[in-house]
Amino acid sequence: MLSRDKTWVGNDNGEHSFHGGIKLPGHKDLSTQSPIADMPACDVYTVPLNQHIGAEGEILVKAGDHVLKGQMLARPHGMVSAAIHSPVSGEIIEISNHRFPHPSGLAAPCFVIKNDHKDEWIERNPVGDDYAQLGSHELRGLIRDAGIVGLGGAGFPAAVKQTEVGITTLIINGVECEPYISCDDMLMREHADEIIAGAKIIAQIIKAENCVIAIEDNKPQAIDAVSKAINDDDSGFIELQVVPTIYPSGGERQLIKIITGMEVPMNGLPADIHVLCHNVATSYAIYNAIYHAIPLISRIVTITGHGVQSPQNINTAIGTPIKDCIEFCGGYRDDARALIMGGPMMGLTLDTDELPVIKTSNCLLVTTPEDMALPASKSHMPCIRCGKCVDVCPANLLPQQLYWYSADRDYDRAINLNLFGCIECGCCDYVCPSDIPLVQYFRHAKSGIWEQERERKKSDIARQRHENRQARQDKQKQEREERLRKKREALAKGKDSHKLELDKKKALIADALARVKEKKAKQPVKPKNTENLTEEQLEKIAEADRRRKKLKKERGDQDAV
Repeated sequence: MLSRDKTWVGNDNGEHSFHGGIKLPGHKDLSTQSPIADMPACDVYTVPLNQHIGAEGEILVKAGDHVLKGQMLARPHGMVSAAIHSPVSGEIIEISNHRFPHPSGLAAPCFVIKNDHKDEWIERNPVGDDYAQLGSHELRGLIRDAGIVGLGGAGFPAAVKQTEVGITTLIINGVECEPYISCDDMLMREHADEIIAGAKIIAQIIKAENCVIAIEDNKPQAIDAVSKAINDDDSGFIELQVVPTIYPSGGERQLIKIITGMEVPMNGLPADIHVLCHNVATSYAIYNAIYHAIPLISRIVTITGHGVQSPQNINTAIGTPIKDCIEFCGGYRDDARALIMGGPMMGLTLDTDELPVIKTSNCLLVTTPEDMALPASKSHMPCIRCGKCVDVCPANLLPQQLYWYSADRDYDRAINLNLFGCIECGCCDYVCPSDIPLVQYFRHAKSGIWEQERERKKSDIARQRHENRQARQDKQKQEREERLRKKREALAKGKDSHKLELDKKKALIADALARVKEKKAKQPVKPKNTENLTEEQLEKIAEADRRRKKLKKERGDQDAV
């Protein structure tokens, strides 16, 4: 039972420890009494398109298609994305929106596959020990195409993290600090050699100089198994470090502080201090992808809590109905109260078991009233400013002030106090004597800030589009006016040119006529040929000339008058 009368640690955790943290009862022995069991095949699997941080994949199949086990259903789309594969052979019944475990509770695209129970695999070409001959880019491509994401709960695509340069230290996280969850513990007990092999593949990709596998000191069997595997490896490259059992020592930033003594910068990444962290289950999945060409189509899930008949760890295919997993473990007890995906501190409460197991489903916790970490009260008392939340905060924040600003929706001040540095571990909730659901306030504030940011981006896009449209219209107007101006100038120039050309032609014609007239005036009148005329004819001609001259003279006199 998680009760608040247990000891909380505060900030005195040793030289290489993180600030704050609390000691919690583990309850891990509930699910570690038997080996990992294989979940029997189901008739129908629902595989969500997006089970990771980042963009949805590009769908490669359609309803009615027959698919093989391990076949890629959706390939990565964009830098931060992950592939999705079929966990069984069978037929794609539909690709439509279905609910799956997600904080929003909304439906999203899913592949619904009818199992033909033939277990027919796609053609596989494992790399095996030859991976050492491949370059980092090729190995990352294999991991990316295998759809491997962080299996500790975050779901960040593994290949993307491995693109960081200058990494010197690789940390394989086997701490698993949250109560009840034991899937990593059992994985290390039964598959330590494969985890070591996966860690060496990752180290080959990022060119790490050293590798540390971290395990909490409450897992003696896992510690022994991993120690033996490291000794058998005999490379001297990998070392084991046992860390104190303090929640949340499995957090990435907290574990780095414990292992290296260095702190990840605020708003920075582990790569900024040359460190890369991967979960032990992620390392195991990478081993399967390289040595057996098996994509991420299954995972180990802890089915636990006092509300289930037979708590245990099962190896189940992605897309398996949660209801079937619970039934495989004996079903619900009569006093079962709630179903949580994850642990009691950071888990997601599910309102139904008609949802599928996804890549980030590390635990299904069925609680009873004695399992609940916090009372389900709808109201809380005012903050008494005791400061306990500050003492236990592993991110070294001021939850008390963040609560005030979050409640008042004073998001600017909350951001200034590093609201987004909150890892939502629930330590502050656990120790708060006023029963204030602090993490809920912080999540609500983050959602509000993200919504404001989305609205701001929409507004910026709309404003930019308006400004671009206005600029485009102004440019078009200027271009139109410029064309009209040039056209008017051309027309005016054309008219002037035509008039000048016409005047020039008229002047040339007039000059030509004047020259012709002058030439005619200067030329003597040529007598006609009179050789063959008679005297009478000649006389008539002469008489006609006289009359013509006389008439011409009379006309000239009249013109003169």
